[in-house]
Amino acid sequence: MSAIIEYAPLLWQGLLTTILVAVLSGALCLVVAFAAGLARLSRHRFLRWPAGIFVEVFRGTSLLVQMFWLFFALPFFGIQLHPLTAAVLALGLNEGAYAAEVVRGAIASRAKGQTEACIALGMEPALRLRRIIIPQSIPAMLPPFGNVMVDLLKNTSLVSLVTVADLTFRAQMIRSTTGQTTAIFLTILVMYFVLSYLLTLLTSWLERRFALDRKALAAQRKESRLMKVGAA
Repeated sequence: MSAIIEYAPLLWQGLLTTILVAVLSGALCLVVAFAAGLARLSRHRFLRWPAGIFVEVFRGTSLLVQMFWLFFALPFFGIQLHPLTAAVLALGLNEGAYAAEVVRGAIASRAKGQTEACIALGMEPALRLRRIIIPQSIPAMLPPFGNVMVDLLKNTSLVSLVTVADLTFRAQMIRSTTGQTTAIFLTILVMYFVLSYLLTLLTSWLERRFALDRKALAAQRKESRLMKVGAA
C-alpha cells in the first residue's frame, strides 16, 4: 500500500492521459459513427459502398493490429504519427465502425410513415434527417452507444503498447520498480471500474433526458393538470 501512496502522482498523470485518450477517441467515434452510418443508408453507391467497406474492415480486424499498423507501419510510407494521435485514430475508427451500425440500425427502424409524411410536406432529405428522423432515433441509439463508450474506455489500456503513458503504462512502470503487482493492478482495476460506472450513469441520465415516452408522459400530465384547473 505504501507504493500506491508514494507513486500516486504518477498514477494520477496516467489517469489524466487515459481520460484524454477516451474523450478524444470518443468524439472521433461519434463523428465516424454518424458519417459512416448515414452513408450506409444513402441511395448513392459511391457513398454506400466505401462506408460498408470501412465498417467491415475495421470491425473484422484486430484493434491492436490497427493501432500497431498506424504507429509502426505508416512510417515505412513516410507518415510518422505521434503516439497519442495513432492511439486516438485507431480507437476512434475501430469503435466508430461498431457505432455506425448502431446509427444505421436505429434510423432504419423508424416507421416508414414518418419519412413519407416528411416527403408529403416537401421536406428535403437533409432537413427531414436533421429535424425528424435523427432526433427520434437518438433514444434508441443511447443504450448501445453507452456500451460502445464503455468498451472504448476499456480498450484505452492498449495504447500503452504504442508508448502512450496512460494508466496501464504508469502501472507497469511502478510494478517494475516496486515489484508489487497485486496492489498496483488492483488499484488501477478499481480506477477503470469507477470510470466505466461514471459512463454508465451518464448514459442512464441521457436515456431519461431524451426518452420519448417520458416526454410524452410529462406532456400528458401537464395537459391533465390544465384540464383540472379549467374544470375547477
